[in-house]
Amino acid sequence: MALSPRPDRRTSLPPLDPQRFAPTPARPLRAKARPLARQADIQPHQHDWAQLVFSLDGTLRASTLRPDGSGTSYLVPPSQAVWIPPGRIHTVTAVERVELRTLYLATPASPLGAAAPAERDAWREGRVLAVSPLLRELVQALAVLSERSSLRPGEQAREQALALLVRDELIQARPVPLGLALPGERRLRRLCEQMLAQPGRHADLAGWAGEVAASPRTLARLFREHLGTTFGQWRQQLLLAQALTLAARGQSMHLIAAELGYRSPSAFGAMVKRMVGQPPGQFLARA
Repeated sequence: MALSPRPDRRTSLPPLDPQRFAPTPARPLRAKARPLARQADIQPHQHDWAQLVFSLDGTLRASTLRPDGSGTSYLVPPSQAVWIPPGRIHTVTAVERVELRTLYLATPASPLGAAAPAERDAWREGRVLAVSPLLRELVQALAVLSERSSLRPGEQAREQALALLVRDELIQARPVPLGLALPGERRLRRLCEQMLAQPGRHADLAGWAGEVAASPRTLARLFREHLGTTFGQWRQQLLLAQALTLAARGQSMHLIAAELGYRSPSAFGAMVKRMVGQPPGQFLARA
């Protein structure tokens, strides 16, 4: 299996004037446009409002963090968005050059309003949602108005109408079962971060063990203790997310299988069917 190239040097950037776009009772939904160069990181931060982040072009990675250093990482193509609840520390990384679009929603966390508690609970944690063409265009239109500190009466009515439509599209958005648990344990976290940066660099735990100065047996134990899974299961979840990213770039099933280290498209297809219960063509159509 060919090794992936070394990752580019990362650039760490602060959040772009978040208070300027903070939602208020008068303007409860705000949107922001921001381009990010390849391997640019938005530094860890948090705010009192919920957030939806996606890219018009290019793959992004959003990670939510807990006080103990553990968290969840989401690798998403332009057809998908990451929901980040209020108060959650998070970072955003441009895997490749991206045109970032961010939607900020005033609390309560859920866009469902007075919905039943069970329905609202799904919005209390990070999740991946499919981005419909309508939602994509609505957020772009809202971002134009959000750039303005004050609005004329006609613009206020337009922003309110866009906000209602955005909320409805969020309620209708299809959840996508993606998300990789990240550990707080130092050695395992370093390994997971390296795998996220270069998914195809090694195919087995023995290959990765040399990267973090720990034995395969130790790493296997850490996966079980800190993530409640095995290396193989965690890696397959990563490869599923990477497959969607490659499909979004228009790559064929054959090329995707080869890029991810599988000897044949059929071997890759068997993994997809086993993990998500769908044929690979149906799964990759989500991209």
